[in-house]
Amino acid sequence: MLTLNDLCFLQGKGGMRSRVTWDLCWAWYRALPEVQQAQIARMGFGHLLSVRPFHLDVPYLEALRERWEEDCKGFIMPWGHIIPTLEDVAYLTGLPVQGEPIVGLERRDYHDDITELLGPEFVAGRRRPIRSILLGSLSEAVGLRGRRRGPLETLDEFYAGVREAFDLGDRSEECSVRIFVSYLFGRLLFTTQSSQMNCKFVLLLRNLAQAGRYAWGAAMLGHLFSLLPSSSQRSQSTGGFTPFLQIWGYTRFPMGRGTLVEGRQMMVPLMTRWEVAPDPRVTDRRAGEVRVALNHYPHEQVVWTPYAGEADASHPAVAAGCPLFDRHLLLLCLGTCEVLYLELVVRTLGWHQPAIEVPSLGREGHSRRRFFAEDRDWGADHGSTVAYWREGGEQVIQQRDLQDSSAYMEDYQAQYARRLRLDRRVMPESQAIRLLEGRLAEQEVELSRLRAEVRTLKEELARARASRDLGASSSAQLARGDLADRLQAALDRAQARVQELEEQAREIGAERQGGGVATLQAQMESLRLEFKAKISGLEAERRTMVTAMEELRDDRATMRGRLLEAREREREAEIARAWIATDYEILKDRVLKKRREQQRQAQQATPARTGSAFASLEDIVSLGDPSVVRGGVQRPEASTASRPPLPDRRREREEEEVSSSRRQRPAEGERREE
Repeated sequence: MLTLNDLCFLQGKGGMRSRVTWDLCWAWYRALPEVQQAQIARMGFGHLLSVRPFHLDVPYLEALRERWEEDCKGFIMPWGHIIPTLEDVAYLTGLPVQGEPIVGLERRDYHDDITELLGPEFVAGRRRPIRSILLGSLSEAVGLRGRRRGPLETLDEFYAGVREAFDLGDRSEECSVRIFVSYLFGRLLFTTQSSQMNCKFVLLLRNLAQAGRYAWGAAMLGHLFSLLPSSSQRSQSTGGFTPFLQIWGYTRFPMGRGTLVEGRQMMVPLMTRWEVAPDPRVTDRRAGEVRVALNHYPHEQVVWTPYAGEADASHPAVAAGCPLFDRHLLLLCLGTCEVLYLELVVRTLGWHQPAIEVPSLGREGHSRRRFFAEDRDWGADHGSTVAYWREGGEQVIQQRDLQDSSAYMEDYQAQYARRLRLDRRVMPESQAIRLLEGRLAEQEVELSRLRAEVRTLKEELARARASRDLGASSSAQLARGDLADRLQAALDRAQARVQELEEQAREIGAERQGGGVATLQAQMESLRLEFKAKISGLEAERRTMVTAMEELRDDRATMRGRLLEAREREREAEIARAWIATDYEILKDRVLKKRREQQRQAQQATPARTGSAFASLEDIVSLGDPSVVRGGVQRPEASTASRPPLPDRRREREEEEVSSSRRQRPAEGERREE
């Protein structure tokens, strides 16, 4: 199974890449001690970190970001403007959207602040001024440098590996929390198109208790708005919290890429409902196909109020942010100020959209991402902007005299006719067939998801009724009765949605059959066969890859065993050579010592025996020498050159001693081993 990081890498070769590293953030958070997890949850990040990472739909995000319009801070769709709001942030992520604005002091040099808050090792060897920090150094500080989830590695297996390698060292609890939250900022909430993070975010963590009072959700949305323009101009990477943007698109115009996991939490954050696993029916596509699907997405199927029937309105993030859901605001995030033009999308509030001229909106933001040459307090320089946030912005007024949004759509289509290419809505027959097939597949996935939701709701309803019938206290019975009513209402909505989807599927099938053209049916049948063959080929290729990887692992294990065996033999040979060298030195010392002893004894005995020895020797020689006669007279015809050489008895004795000592060496070696 491909992970989020692998999909980002593969799609990045020909399109968009994301810098989000969600898997490691999720596993790192769970590896922390419970005390530190509780402190991070109090800061407002616990609900988001409870969401299991899912796959990034890169073609979908790439087609979506191309529709961003900087002038109105919204997406240009065939059915009108549409933008993520603070209501989406609160319901989907659980991040706080109400609270203190994220503004403050921005420095020219953060050397002393990083040393104090994170540790001196993060600035060691670097030249001043220090304005950014490498995100890899943060993960390296806890032993997780370069940790990435493998293509065939499950999330639980990845967490086990992270837990084993995780090491906090002797750092304090506050320092460990700051290091993790800094990594969370740079790799999830406030990602950019680089591997570095501006040190200004670290200053927000000086007082960890104060950090729990910030409006992190609003800052995340403003940061995303500020990066969408740069990421839509032929850029190969994008910044911001893109998983939120992906799920936001699924909830507004569902295209069947997510499924509901049974038994998973059903309350806020709603992102946890989605299991975006690769589905071969809808994920084998490119950004061009998603563009066509968005262009021809039915207007009546756009979900403008996806949270109208949600039962979990008492969630802290939702309850606190509810007063801001119908107000025009400025989103602040450390030097960036982005406008939330809620006037353009009042249909998200359940109202009819009035006609409005986009250039007349005004209230332009003043976002910028640069370093200062000196220390500055952005909040003090823009006091009116900060006051505007603290006052809650401006109330968006509902125009109750509108019967529909037709006037708005006429002006909208006239203004964006070239951008939407409304004059090119006629598709070739083959492309229409593919679109119908894609819509049918998406409807099937959506039906399976909703049927699973119906089963889950039925089980919850049965348990609630059973617990109510057991006869507890009256207050408990009342609470359970409310829960049963909410579950029954949710069940009714899900069943209605299932019936609606089934009717739509029947309509699409009727539309497909209504053509009555044999060519159309043949093409559709060939597409089905081609699609099935492609799925079978991909499955066979996957099995082949798994088998090859298993064989590679076996070969690596065999080679590792052979290498260890060769190293062991080499070590034994080195030991044997060392013993031989030692024995040689011992034997050499013995021979030299014995030779010196013999020379010494020979020197002591030489003066006493010189005369007699030479006399006896001359007598012995003269007996066999024909040139010597008795009485000491030499025979002239004899020659001394014909004499045989005298044997050197001393050298023979030494060689015999050396050979005997060599014969004794194996026995000595055996005794040494014993």
